[in-house]
Amino acid sequence: MLRRHFFLVSALVVLGLMVIVGGVIMGFGGSEAKGGGPGGPGGRGGPGGPGGGGVPVAATLVQTWTFNDAVELIGVAKGRQSVTLTAAATQLVDRVRFTDGQYVAQGAILVELKDAEQNAGVEQARARLAQAERTLERWRTLADQGFASKAAVDQHEAAFLTAQADVSAAEARRGDRLIRAPFAGVVGLTDIAPGALVNPGSAIVTLDDLSSVRVDFQVPERYLSGLSAGQTLSARTDVYPDRVIMGRIDTLDTRVDEATRAITARAIFPNPDRQLKPGMMVRVTLSRGNRQGLAVPEAAISVLGSSSSVFVIAQEGGAARAEQRPVVVGSRQDGFVEVREGLAAGDRIIANGVNKVTGGQPVRVAETLDAADVARVKPASDRPGA
Repeated sequence: MLRRHFFLVSALVVLGLMVIVGGVIMGFGGSEAKGGGPGGPGGRGGPGGPGGGGVPVAATLVQTWTFNDAVELIGVAKGRQSVTLTAAATQLVDRVRFTDGQYVAQGAILVELKDAEQNAGVEQARARLAQAERTLERWRTLADQGFASKAAVDQHEAAFLTAQADVSAAEARRGDRLIRAPFAGVVGLTDIAPGALVNPGSAIVTLDDLSSVRVDFQVPERYLSGLSAGQTLSARTDVYPDRVIMGRIDTLDTRVDEATRAITARAIFPNPDRQLKPGMMVRVTLSRGNRQGLAVPEAAISVLGSSSSVFVIAQEGGAARAEQRPVVVGSRQDGFVEVREGLAAGDRIIANGVNKVTGGQPVRVAETLDAADVARVKPASDRPGA
């Protein structure tokens, strides 16, 4: 009986020792896998470098940044003056005196219509005028000699004035056969050629003054107090995304649209090189002033759905760890993101590569970057292959 108990106690002791030794071995192996051993990421031979204690990261500081409150609105470019030229009468085209895309001066003749009948009408009216003038002179001479009454002279003066009006009307009808440029500008494309029949209202060619462009855009009424004629603004186009165009508000509409609760503003933008074309979409930026706020580089923001967070570098017992902290973001400008809640000025955060770090993970600050340098780098999520 005593021997049986002895063997049972011995077996339990051996089993306990095996469990303790196995736990020690597993704990040692786990510490090596986490970077504590010679072959781990933070060990002597790992990527973390000699004596490292975590993933190497670049850090930057949360700082105050000047944000320009601005509203981006969409408008459509128009020429300073734009018109579609048409004919005033039904007639055949006799001559086209411009080429597509040509710059023409104000008053330049663009199209001549056949005007043989009108020329004859002018000559006929002028002949009647000359006859009426000679007749009036004779009656005036007779009246001076006492052989004609004042009433007879007045009657021939009226006939003379009527003949003058007939000449003016005939010349106007002939003038309708000449289509002129009402202002200096650039003509568009046309299919009009000699022999074509044009009718009143039929489009012949467009004419645009491109020395500057007008842009009409809708401004929500809540921004109306900050609008005024003469106010400067900037704009960009999809065609020239890197070019900032400066202009000014020329005038505001007198009414707010009841359906959209917006007011129409008209801006003028200089266009000396004529690169802005009528019909081009323009993104107008309306500045509402500057303000100060906390900001971090855009590359430091981790976005998941509608939530945003940053990794703050926290010190725990002499070791640095990545602490994922949710933040409330605001405006984005020039590579910086406004942080309205969650951070304080001077907090040290991971500058980039946040998609390679997890919350609570040990980190080692390999370098500290200036926030402006980080902001000029495109976020990893926006780079191809990220």
